[in-house]
Amino acid sequence: MIKWGIIGLGNMAHKFASSIEETNNSKLIGIASLSNQRLKSFKEEFKINEKNAHSSYEDLISSKDIDAIYIATLNNTHLDLIKKCSENKKDVLCEKPFTLNDDEAAVASNFIKKNNINFYEGIAYRTHDQTKIIKKILDQKEIGEIISIDSSFGFEVKRIKPDSRLFSKKLGGGSILDIGCYPLSFLNLLFNDNNDYKISNARGDFTSTGVDNHAQAEIIINDTINCSIQVSIKNNLENKIKIKGSNGEIIVNNPWLPDKKSTLDIKSGSSFHKKFINSQLNIYANQIQKISDNFEKKMNNDRFAVDISDSLKIMKNLSLWSNLIKQ
Repeated sequence: MIKWGIIGLGNMAHKFASSIEETNNSKLIGIASLSNQRLKSFKEEFKINEKNAHSSYEDLISSKDIDAIYIATLNNTHLDLIKKCSENKKDVLCEKPFTLNDDEAAVASNFIKKNNINFYEGIAYRTHDQTKIIKKILDQKEIGEIISIDSSFGFEVKRIKPDSRLFSKKLGGGSILDIGCYPLSFLNLLFNDNNDYKISNARGDFTSTGVDNHAQAEIIINDTINCSIQVSIKNNLENKIKIKGSNGEIIVNNPWLPDKKSTLDIKSGSSFHKKFINSQLNIYANQIQKISDNFEKKMNNDRFAVDISDSLKIMKNLSLWSNLIKQ
């Protein structure tokens, strides 16, 4: 049983605390927030013992009652908290993006490795049953050899709030940092370390606050597989993955936030069928269950979770993508 603590008590912390109740190998023990009001209401809602409700992040991180920390604070605080968790030998699940850029990612990785902790980034769809089934279908060549992959993730934010996490440069805002990890992490899942990525035709739009609110790029893998990726906090996009093969096609209808029931549209040769996928746990409970299992086994690499080596590759490409579209 992994005893968890949460740092930062916003929206994702509530999802984590609600979802952990579905698991059988995890328990929420402690919380920390710099807001006394949030601390009080969260403590009461999730019945946290008074001694484990901290107004200091450091007090939670150093607590002997806690095995692992879920970092759910703003993006610009992640690096410092990863350092402190590492030094206190606490395993970490950190919300994406785990740092603001490639340089910070390297620093975080050094602390994680030096202190020999287990680390995963919170890109939850990767541990969902749907993702494993997609990988299996592709590995079995049901649609032949992969020719192209088109993926998008976008939603419309109607009002620009300059000091919000999505629109503030200081807080690590922008569509690429917020959701660019989704299409990039899917490509990382399919193609191993030896594959050659070339990013081209990168372009984007910017808000008055200077962060990108829409970005797209083309990626060629091994000079043969053409990938198109697109993210937006300006427009609602199709939010699907389309994988074309030499003998068919897979359409993932809800790739990034799959429900307990999800579907794939599969065309193989001249036949077409819809594959129905059932998951016992919701997407976040699935992640907590899997990551807790990895922590118990001292397993710091997992094909279907985003470990530190995967996070480094994703951040490298996020930074490159951002630099290619800079104003």
